[in-house]
Amino acid sequence: MKLNRNMGTLDRIIRLVIAAVIAILYFTGNLSGLAAIILGVLAVIFIVTSAIGFCPLYLLFGLSTRKK
Repeated sequence: MKLNRNMGTLDRIIRLVIAAVIAILYFTGNLSGLAAIILGVLAVIFIVTSAIGFCPLYLLFGLSTRKK
């Protein structure tokens, strides 16, 4: 199965910035408990989807932020 990229550059950058903010909040001690776990998982998902340029939810809903 080939994954066609469906994420544009701006979308990928925004996801990486959000993941970085979550990491900063965690490592400075401003994020803990269940919120830290949930947002940590979300940050990892954002990093992975940004790295590969493919978001499964976009595929599910037929969306794409990538310019053709």
